Amino acid sequence: MATKTDDPPIPVPSPTRIAAAETPKSALVSPVLVSAIIIAALYVGREIFIPIVIAVLLSFVLGPLVALLRRWHLPRVVAVGSAVVFTLGIVAALATLIGVQVAGLVGDAPRYRSTIERKIEGLRDSPVAHLTDYVANIGRAIHDAGNTEKAPKPAAEAKPGPETKPARPASEPAPVLVEMRQTPPGPLETASTLLSPVMQPLATTGIVFVVLLFVLMQREDLRDRMIRLAGSSDLHRTTVAMDDAARRLSRYFVVQLALNTAFGLVVGIGLYVIGVPNPVLWGIVSAMMRFVPYIGAFLSALLPLLLAAAVDPGWDMVIATAILFLVLEPLTGQIVEPMLYGHSTGLSPFAVLISALFWTWLWGPVGLLLSTPLTVCLVVLGRHIDKLEFLDVLFGNRAALTPVENFYQRILADDPEEAQEHAELILQTCSLSAYYDDVVLKGLELAARDAARGVLTLEQKTDIRASVSELVDALAERDDRVPVAPAADADDGAKGDAKADPEAAQPSREEIPPAWSREGAVLCVAGRGFIDTPAAAILAQLLAKRGLGTRIVPFGDVSRAKIADFDPGEAQMTCIVSLAISGEPGHLRRLVDRLRRRMPDVPIVVGLWQADDDAAGRGSIPAAEHVSSLASAVDTVLAHVHAEPEPSPMPVAAQA
Repeated sequence: MATKTDDPPIPVPSPTRIAAAETPKSALVSPVLVSAIIIAALYVGREIFIPIVIAVLLSFVLGPLVALLRRWHLPRVVAVGSAVVFTLGIVAALATLIGVQVAGLVGDAPRYRSTIERKIEGLRDSPVAHLTDYVANIGRAIHDAGNTEKAPKPAAEAKPGPETKPARPASEPAPVLVEMRQTPPGPLETASTLLSPVMQPLATTGIVFVVLLFVLMQREDLRDRMIRLAGSSDLHRTTVAMDDAARRLSRYFVVQLALNTAFGLVVGIGLYVIGVPNPVLWGIVSAMMRFVPYIGAFLSALLPLLLAAAVDPGWDMVIATAILFLVLEPLTGQIVEPMLYGHSTGLSPFAVLISALFWTWLWGPVGLLLSTPLTVCLVVLGRHIDKLEFLDVLFGNRAALTPVENFYQRILADDPEEAQEHAELILQTCSLSAYYDDVVLKGLELAARDAARGVLTLEQKTDIRASVSELVDALAERDDRVPVAPAADADDGAKGDAKADPEAAQPSREEIPPAWSREGAVLCVAGRGFIDTPAAAILAQLLAKRGLGTRIVPFGDVSRAKIADFDPGEAQMTCIVSLAISGEPGHLRRLVDRLRRRMPDVPIVVGLWQADDDAAGRGSIPAAEHVSSLASAVDTVLAHVHAEPEPSPMPVAAQA
């Protein structure tokens, strides 16, 4: 028999290739590089960008005025020109007023010297000054003693002798004295010296108003370009977002400007009544410094306090000035501002601090004044533009995580105490059933999905079960009612209780039949998932608050191996609780069959929460009713409690 020589060669398995480590994508590098370039450009070109930013912020303030003039049927050019000229007049008047006040203050400075010297002398004679001198003398003595020990021995002193000067040769000429005189400056040099300090502010002011004029004239065109940059795929959504952002910013800046102006006016009047010189100057400074977050108003109080100390021989004027600022600033910040626009800056305190430091480092004192308005603009843009959402996350005052994410993160980190604190905050506005439904069960769903993906370790699963059980035990004493605002008197308080949510109100225990109030009347059977037992405990707690006797049954007690030994007791109903993700309906169907054979006369309610495929779950487990929440499950059980007994109770399977 001939041997075939053209047989295919035996395939040699290719060597196993190990995938290389994943290289960093440019998705992170690009934003960092772009941010660095933008920051560098803002720093290098600050002489150009500062006037532009001031002009844009002023456009938000003047926008409502231009719109008002346009409603009076004035042409755009006339409306914009009138608003800009009006603003320029106010700025010029304030600058002139500040200059006059500063000149008067400098001229009166020598008169305050004697008062300051007397106060310094008085401070030197005070007990505090004596104590300070005593401590300073002790420190000086210790320092001198140390120097004496370390000082080298003095060298032998030179022998005293007649002091001689070298004789100048007779042939050397006598020195000639030369006197240097500076040529008096000419008219041009004098004018340059006088005008140079004000040339840069004037140039900056001119650029601001030129840019402001063009921004107000081309407002719609600039808006369209911003829409194109933000995303033109959904023009309606982007347009509404941009208009809403511009309207919010305009309202905020106008109200803040009006509030700070009123603050400066009250400060000026108060200082005038107290007798502090130049009250108009300090009122303007206070109004401007209040744009600086947190510390602006207190910084503006330093100079009036120093001036009051220099003017008044006593301390009454200083004390009155301090009381004025200490009372006025908290009153404005804590009462007036929330009444006008609330805490509508939308910035977290940390973001305000960081923005103040950043813009001060970038643009100096001007950046400090502009830090809060600029950061507010960035946060508003981040709330309306998807590509800039990270700005709202970083600097906004809204919670970074949803209540569900916060709950899951806390139990995943094995921090039940903070989870309880978070629950107490939420329960101030909702009932216990709503909290369990909308927060806890959805958070447990996230845990179940992570477990299905295999990312949770056995230790993490144990910690999650323990944390949820501890949370449920901590909330055992809370009423399942919608909280109401505390009333002013007893009658109103009674009315407030009557307004509680009727679905969340707990029925009295006398309405529950004795057979249902005994322990174990309702069996809360947990599925085989690792979080089904805490979920069953939650349902048992809600039923117990209605006066029903409950019993939590772990899955292991009703497994195939132990179902024959399971003692149902005096059970009136069985509730199976499972947070099914995948493959659960099959095991629940077998569990229902075991319980039905073990307790043929006990109706069964199946709560199949958070199933991936709702239709598949309903098809695999026949259902007469469908439960969509814990509250619905409680209502279903209560309906069976108050229903007329039937000759042959039919098992009920409900799915959500």
